[in-house]
Amino acid sequence: RSSWLLLAPLFTPPVPVITAPPCSLCPEGAHRFQWIRNLVPEFGISSSHVKVLSSPAEFYELLKVQIKAAKQRVVMASLYLGTGLLEQELVYCLEETLEKSLQAKGSPDLRVSILLDYTRGSRGRKNSRTMLVPLLQRFPEQVRVSLFHTPNLRGLLRLLIPERFNETIGLQHIKVYLFDDNVILSGANLSDLYFTNRQDRYVLLRDSPEIADFFTELVDAIGDVSLQLQQDDTVQMMEGMVHPYQGDKVAYCEIANRRVMEVINSARTRQELLHAKTFHSSQAGSSLLSQQGSQASGSLKAEPDTWIYPLIQMKPFGIQIDEMVTETLLTEAERDARIFLTTGYFNLTQAYMDLILGTRAEYRILLASPEVNGFFGAKGVAGAIPAAYVYIEHQFYSEVCCLQQQERVQLQEYSRAGWTFHAKGLWLYLAGSDLPCLTLIGSPNFGYRSVHRDLEAQVAIVTENKALQQQLHQEQEQLYLCSGVVSTSTFEQPSRYVKLWVKLVTPLIKNFF
Repeated sequence: RSSWLLLAPLFTPPVPVITAPPCSLCPEGAHRFQWIRNLVPEFGISSSHVKVLSSPAEFYELLKVQIKAAKQRVVMASLYLGTGLLEQELVYCLEETLEKSLQAKGSPDLRVSILLDYTRGSRGRKNSRTMLVPLLQRFPEQVRVSLFHTPNLRGLLRLLIPERFNETIGLQHIKVYLFDDNVILSGANLSDLYFTNRQDRYVLLRDSPEIADFFTELVDAIGDVSLQLQQDDTVQMMEGMVHPYQGDKVAYCEIANRRVMEVINSARTRQELLHAKTFHSSQAGSSLLSQQGSQASGSLKAEPDTWIYPLIQMKPFGIQIDEMVTETLLTEAERDARIFLTTGYFNLTQAYMDLILGTRAEYRILLASPEVNGFFGAKGVAGAIPAAYVYIEHQFYSEVCCLQQQERVQLQEYSRAGWTFHAKGLWLYLAGSDLPCLTLIGSPNFGYRSVHRDLEAQVAIVTENKALQQQLHQEQEQLYLCSGVVSTSTFEQPSRYVKLWVKLVTPLIKNFF
């Protein structure tokens, strides 16, 4: 189990390259981003249903409140569930809510579905599985725990790579937490650090049944192709399902692609029909209003001023919607538009780097300083990962300087004593605007792993509402206030010294972290 095994992932088969079809911005319509609905369902909602959270403590308290209030469903997808006291309290909340449902008259309505990653959730003797087994034993008819195992970790590779390093091959990385018709999208996992001093992003979509239905179906689809946790802490596949690492890889990926795309396409069809129905109703309502005066106005539903687009990225299954949308947003951003992009792990794909360096918009990129990197102070090889990120950052900054783009593309490092940084996403400000009209929020980090290896999901939130735009702007400002601008002198500090072996190894392993 020596550190050379970190190089074992280099022997994994290459990921096939799939060329994205061209797509460009729609010049007309209610807003300029309507072209996204050609790829995914569009959910029109009122901005009053959207709340941006700002702190880990607020996120944790909301999770507990929402679990306790749930009546029909609790659906939680995360990389893993931690094993500390705060996580145990969440499990107690679930147990209490399930107990109440069980004692209610008639058959219990509440269903709990939890999706985690198999390798991360199985790490150590006490792990996510052992935390959840008691729920399965007590409420076998109401609780489902699915553990996704990447199809790329199989055969000799699976036998060779030790625990923890096996997570480099591919993960279930989606973070979505929904309770009845309320949905929380975030990049945060269900672990005590994310409830206390690990800064992330979080948005609550209240009373949004169509969006909740979509993410319930998405988690169900991934759950169906995942290992099912049993009451004795063993796992097994659903009857008739191809095994992710023992069965035929191509057949498994085709089934997974079909299941996920069915969810996306059926939701898109439903939303198109709803959109058409609403349009005709509003036309009829306008006609009625002109005939009968203002008495009819109270019966008409308010027009949406905010649109939610779920963006899914699952390259192992040949699904790359998030990549296509993100690349198009970066490509089409106009001169004098401003993009604030943040990632806890600065390791952009070559395509994203080329677009940032070759397009016209201004970029403010927020990343973790070494001291707030989640791997800072880790033992063994993992302890060198912050230095690897410094090396990648320095290379990118040198390229920016070489192209004389320092004014247009600016790097900023998040630094906060006693905290780590895990926020990811972007805010788009149109030319001449002081407020963002679009944000991306969810699990992707804009790196190779997010694009090629892991299962990811985020949402594009587009809004015309000034109050919501102000909320998003304040969120962005609050994060960037804790940062300093990167300059040449940044890399001259003793803390930025990168050892020669790290420089040599980083190009070989950068696609795995």
